[in-house]
Amino acid sequence: SEESKSFVFPSNLYKVKLVYSFEGIYVTPPEGKKLNAGESVIVPTRYGLDLALVMGESKVPVGIKPSDVVQIERVATEEDLEKAEKYKQTEKDAFNTFREKVSQHHLDMKLVAVHFLVGEPKALFFFSSDNRVDFRELVKDLAAVFKTRIELRQIGVRDETKILGGIGICGRPLCCHTFLADFAPVSIKMA
Repeated sequence: SEESKSFVFPSNLYKVKLVYSFEGIYVTPPEGKKLNAGESVIVPTRYGLDLALVMGESKVPVGIKPSDVVQIERVATEEDLEKAEKYKQTEKDAFNTFREKVSQHHLDMKLVAVHFLVGEPKALFFFSSDNRVDFRELVKDLAAVFKTRIELRQIGVRDETKILGGIGICGRPLCCHTFLADFAPVSIKMA
């Protein structure tokens, strides 16, 4: 677009990776603040405020639009990092709770991943299913158990692979899990 062509990217642009999904995001810190590679920050994501790891400065951003750049909320505190650590166990427990509730409601859903946001009270449940699923009652049950906002997201096979990872035919970890930020669209002709 015209906006992208005339946009001058900020000089203090950084690339961060979301801790749970490995998705890459371009960020700017508050005016005059420097970030260091390996530092943890809280950033706005498509689902809410969450923890991300600073990969480093981005001198020559490629293929991004002005709307892809967000401002970090804050540098992560000790409390944020402790919360993230505590949530790892909660996320494991949530797998069993989810399976029990899905069974009670007789739903056809496969849980792929659970993630509790560090920057705000919300839990994300990513699932796959061959059919459309009415999960309104399930959400109510999960909210009652975890006492937080619940968001269920149905994802496709590519997203499932990105989250779970694996080994490619080349024998190395999958690119989408390790360094690719986004998937390029696949046309019918390509498929």
